[in-house]
Amino acid sequence: MSISFDYYKVFYYVAKYENITQAAKALFLSQPTVSHYIQNLESELECTLFLRSKKGVALTPEAKLLYAHIAKACEHIFDAEEELASYKTLEYGLLRIGASEMTLHNFLLPYLEQFRTSYPSIKLKISNNTTLDAVSMVQSGLLDFAIITSPIPFDKEISVTNLISFQDIVIAGTQYAHLKDTPLHLADLTSCPLICLEQNTTTRDYLEDFFLQHHLSLEADIELATSDLIVPIVMHNLGIGFVPEGFAQSQLKRGTIYQIPLIEKLPPRHICLIQNNNYPLPIAGNAFLKLLGL
Repeated sequence: MSISFDYYKVFYYVAKYENITQAAKALFLSQPTVSHYIQNLESELECTLFLRSKKGVALTPEAKLLYAHIAKACEHIFDAEEELASYKTLEYGLLRIGASEMTLHNFLLPYLEQFRTSYPSIKLKISNNTTLDAVSMVQSGLLDFAIITSPIPFDKEISVTNLISFQDIVIAGTQYAHLKDTPLHLADLTSCPLICLEQNTTTRDYLEDFFLQHHLSLEADIELATSDLIVPIVMHNLGIGFVPEGFAQSQLKRGTIYQIPLIEKLPPRHICLIQNNNYPLPIAGNAFLKLLGL
């Protein structure tokens, strides 16, 4: 038996109000149309559902049985429609974003603040990840998108959008201040204690590739888990560090650390947005991308 949901919807309102006129008003239909739907439903089910009188209608035992089930189904559907409408108007929803500490500190936080101000009811779930972990979570559909730094491993299912470029620089503490005015070759740094991120991170891979391009091997004396630790360690003269310029700006201005000029300039990198082409963005996700100008 295949009966139109419209018939059951009309039945629900007539049974709820026990009045065809009130049901017609709730449904924005004419009374004859409502009566016609009920007649068709009774014909399909081969039973009488309502006993009509001047005061309205009374449910037959069959109608009471049907209403007990139809009411639950209709209310679930109506609740789903209301919830979906609230998603569409951004009154409710969840947005899952992955980000590295670099992109949080130097790019993402102002946009998150603006989004929260504009859509205070949207729940934000921010995952602080390495680039590789973020890519894996986007691949698995655990994140709606991620904002991370290049280089990014190639995956045909992942789309990559460059947002802004940034520059990595070489920094040193006061013990190495004599190096700040004389451009050095990359090879000159290999005799100094070097500070950079630990292995199996995309930033470390990027630096190792840069050294290999100049026929050198990167041997780090101090390996760290996050970039924001590099500047404090450099300030204490424990070595020369490689760091995104944004991490070092405040201390460079204060003169507590110095930039070491390189003859072989480090290639620029990008803060990128990645998303899985197989998973459509939620409505809240599209709203966030609009803030980014995408």
